[in-house]
Amino acid sequence: MMYENYQAQYAAKLVSVDEALSHIHDGDVIGSGAAANEPARLLGRLHALNGKVHGLKFISGLGMRDYPFLSDPACRETFTTDCIFMMAAGRAAHRKGLTNVFPASLHNGISRWMEHNPLNVFMVAVTPMDKHGYFRMSMCLIQEREMLETADLVIVEVTPDMPVIYGDNEIHISQVDFIVEGNGAMPEIPASEPTAVEKAIGAHIAELVHDGDTIQLGIGGIPDAVGQCLLSKHDLGVHTEMITNSMVDLVAAGVVNGRKKSLHKGKLVGTFTLGNRMLYDFLDQNPSVMLMPGSYVNHPAVIAQNDNMISINTTLNVDLTGQCASESIGSLQYSGSGGQSDTAIGALHAKNGRNVIAVKSVAHTKQGDVSAINAQLPKGSVVTLSRNDIDYIVTEYGIAPMRGRSVRERVNNLIAVAHPDYREQLHREAQELLLW
Repeated sequence: MMYENYQAQYAAKLVSVDEALSHIHDGDVIGSGAAANEPARLLGRLHALNGKVHGLKFISGLGMRDYPFLSDPACRETFTTDCIFMMAAGRAAHRKGLTNVFPASLHNGISRWMEHNPLNVFMVAVTPMDKHGYFRMSMCLIQEREMLETADLVIVEVTPDMPVIYGDNEIHISQVDFIVEGNGAMPEIPASEPTAVEKAIGAHIAELVHDGDTIQLGIGGIPDAVGQCLLSKHDLGVHTEMITNSMVDLVAAGVVNGRKKSLHKGKLVGTFTLGNRMLYDFLDQNPSVMLMPGSYVNHPAVIAQNDNMISINTTLNVDLTGQCASESIGSLQYSGSGGQSDTAIGALHAKNGRNVIAVKSVAHTKQGDVSAINAQLPKGSVVTLSRNDIDYIVTEYGIAPMRGRSVRERVNNLIAVAHPDYREQLHREAQELLLW
């Protein structure tokens, strides 16, 4: 009887995409699920409000697809968009002046944004409803929980092939105003094959990982290479903002089991996930996986409760004192702060904790190859991680310890792991700039 009641509520709230969007009004502030929790059908029709409704504001982050409301200049008459973390579509829109950068760390970015922009509408992709009347925001909880609890209007887009992932990600049908049904496939990121440079970096980073550590890894060739190089380790745990393809291999090999974790023992903890179908199949109804809000998973004070925590992130550019510019190329915004400072600082304060920043020694640009380690950061660079909070910087040429080192020692250590073609120049520039 109870299940039949939930089904009746579902039927009553099921509407077309255009009907759901018709309940958005002038001046509304709109938020959506991020990454693979993006409601693709709803966002794909949001531009239909252009010229009909006025003064809409939208917050995006980790956008997986390009949408007309974001990329069509004509939509500026109706939409203002802010972006916390840019992917390809966000970068393209930003270069055309169609979206604004909102600087923020992952653990508190959305709450700080909503302090200034009270949320009216929340749209999110969800799993099909279960017999208890619950949907799940299975793929991402960076901002979804806060948005759900704040918004006046909640619209869910049911995604049939979304895996059921456990954690603090449920929405009861009584919390939902309208339901639309999606028909798109889940966004996937294929497993990468690391390059020789990435494999060399991964091997150096693996030297810093000990049996029994709890790890945080990101996405891309370097983190995937690190994952491959950890296959000889034992009893690792995971507390990470992003659950990735490489973690499936580590679990399958028995390397990751969480038995020695001091927080959430035995659980693989994350705040969002992106990867291939193998990853999604692994996550589906897996009781060892726990998805929690970004405000919890990425809070430095929570991360610090993991003994033997090691945070592993990447950067774009490093100066000789250890400043890391991880989100911009000069003054041009490329991505966002994300959780880099969250996880690095959290690990720094953990018992036996440490953080690692990986960077390829050479950056390939349209103007030619340049050193990614420089005496000074390029003009306008955004410093994502302060030199005060860095333990190790790793390139394919080795490990440069920063923790406990003076600027003179840092300069020498970083020159030693820079590409050999640039070492003499870096030494000369350090002398000229009095970096000692």
